[in-house]
Amino acid sequence: MDTYTHGHAEPVLQSHRWRTAENSAAYLLPHLRPGLDLLDVGCGPGTITVDLARRVAPGRVVGLDVSPDPLGEAGDLAGREGVAVTFAVGDVYALDLPDDSVDVVHAHQVLQHLTDPVAALREMARVCRPGGLLAVRDVDYAATTWFPLDAGLDRWLELYSAVARANGAEPDAGRRLVSWAHAAGLREVTASASSWCYASAAERDWWGRSWAGRATASAFAEQAVGYGLAPRDELGELADAWLRWAAADDGWLGMLHGELLVRV
Repeated sequence: MDTYTHGHAEPVLQSHRWRTAENSAAYLLPHLRPGLDLLDVGCGPGTITVDLARRVAPGRVVGLDVSPDPLGEAGDLAGREGVAVTFAVGDVYALDLPDDSVDVVHAHQVLQHLTDPVAALREMARVCRPGGLLAVRDVDYAATTWFPLDAGLDRWLELYSAVARANGAEPDAGRRLVSWAHAAGLREVTASASSWCYASAAERDWWGRSWAGRATASAFAEQAVGYGLAPRDELGELADAWLRWAAADDGWLGMLHGELLVRV
């Protein structure tokens, strides 16, 4: 099984809960309509899944995650919102669905964590009905940029990329989506890009504290130490760099994402 670089510690879930269909899947929304059956791969705590389910109701929606850890929270969210979603543990390389069984397969920030994203795309396409859509979006970490400049954040990005690649993953996935789709035999593709930007005091505080927490208390932190890529005391220095950035009155950060719509 692939190793998830982030894990599901509270600072990670804090970030995932912020995600909505509007801020993370806007490229897909014009293609949704009531009655479509949708599979959300890598659903996490379900915030995007529930938003998508509202748009395709009364279509069937299934949210899958490789870990059971966030699924209880996802189910609770769907229950509170009164949205019908089935959440389950699943393997993107071996989806427990028949061929041609859903209209849309969505995967947000999934391919970057996989050792074989091409195989995953083939499997997602297998369960998508002819004429259906496969929608994937992944960050490109190397294109992340910030102000003020800080050597501590430079080191954070270097270390994050090293940990991800030690897991056999690709942190700069956004730029590779088209090539992976072509390698999977998927040629009818529409590529786009969008970004997240954190610049207000509230946004900086939220994002900076999230990554300060991840730097010291998450699967990423444990992997960085366990792989011999960083001593534990350096992780505290990275957390301090994130808090310095969050406190900067002129702080700004942008994260570029690649997006791909594949007509199956």
